Amino acid sequence: MRWKGRRESSNVEDRRGMSSGGKGLVGGGIGTIAIVIVVLLLGGDPTSIIQNVQIDDKTTNSNYTETAQDKELAQFVGVVLAETENVWHEIFKEEGSTYREPKLVLFSGSVQSACGTAGASTGPFYCPGDEKLYIDLSFFEELQKRFKAPGDFAMAYVIAHEVGHHIQKLTGVMDKMNDLRSQLSKEEYNQYSVRVELQADFYAGIWAHYTEQQDLLESGDLEEALNAASAVGDDNIQKQAQGYVVPESFTHGTSAQRKKWFYKGFTSGDIRQGDTFAARDL
Repeated sequence: MRWKGRRESSNVEDRRGMSSGGKGLVGGGIGTIAIVIVVLLLGGDPTSIIQNVQIDDKTTNSNYTETAQDKELAQFVGVVLAETENVWHEIFKEEGSTYREPKLVLFSGSVQSACGTAGASTGPFYCPGDEKLYIDLSFFEELQKRFKAPGDFAMAYVIAHEVGHHIQKLTGVMDKMNDLRSQLSKEEYNQYSVRVELQADFYAGIWAHYTEQQDLLESGDLEEALNAASAVGDDNIQKQAQGYVVPESFTHGTSAQRKKWFYKGFTSGDIRQGDTFAARDL
């Protein structure tokens, strides 16, 4: 991605090295396997995963020192966030409404959000309670090494996906999901969760579509994003973590589904084609 020298967003809040201020609950199930799964899922609404595993603020690295690599990554994140602002302001304007920009919090170790205290193992997530994205830059190393999804546009996809959840907050999808939480069984709610995540992938594709129109994409960028989307599919994650898949436990969609909806957004550039809740075939 041709990002150097471009505007960085003023909505980045740097909390690296700061204490989370207490204990919280993070994780999506029982034991290490569940935590690994959460890492790979790219987080959606974290209130659905902040449940079981206690994180003490002692795990926060209060002696955090920014490396040259971290500095460049932070700049990259700021530029990508700025580019999402540019695109979504324009799209919302065309739809006759105003885009409310989210904040992006950089943290190290653990962080306090309106959704609770989360650790780095949670992975990047969006909290609808405070309309902020949370990212520990160490995740991008995980993305490259563990998930085999290298490249700067793979990282851009992650950020754009989380911004996609903010779009859902602004359009009322997140509030509807919160209402459904107490009305449905876990398996039924998971089915809706998959549609939420695939729509966020679609919105990430929409952003990539307009980014390409600005001639910011380089050769191989699209492949990097599609590879990242595939890497964080529920089926791929569960196979890596436990050797088999449990479809009824899927919360984010399969690798094929995540690639499909990102690519649909990328090729169409039409926000009206992203109604995953009405789609019969995901």
